[in-house]
Amino acid sequence: MILNLSDLSDEPLHAQISRQIRAKILSGDLSGGEPLPSIRSLAKEQRVSVITVQRAYDDLEREGLVQSRRGKGFRVASIPEGRKHTMAEKRFADALAELVAHAAAEGLSGAEMRHILDKQLKKGANR
Repeated sequence: MILNLSDLSDEPLHAQISRQIRAKILSGDLSGGEPLPSIRSLAKEQRVSVITVQRAYDDLEREGLVQSRRGKGFRVASIPEGRKHTMAEKRFADALAELVAHAAAEGLSGAEMRHILDKQLKKGANR
């Protein structure tokens, strides 16, 4: 499994792993029922501790994105496409709400925030 982890990021390694696997699941790159690498093999491949991968998998299991079976490892949960989209929308809305609150506290108006968001959306569309 190809993940891009960085020791230089403010985001903890387990959060980077769960975020990237979550994105692969919600985007459909990983399908329901598909096995995930074992905790040990992913830890070795990514050069992180077993505990780091365990924490990431536990986070994903709590979110209902993966399922574990004793002795069988972890598999991607079967999630209907509509639910995947709803989950992605909620995560975006939650993150955006926090950013809006910070921006408002720093004195930006709604119009200024919309302008910045529009610019970012245009940038993203050109990638």
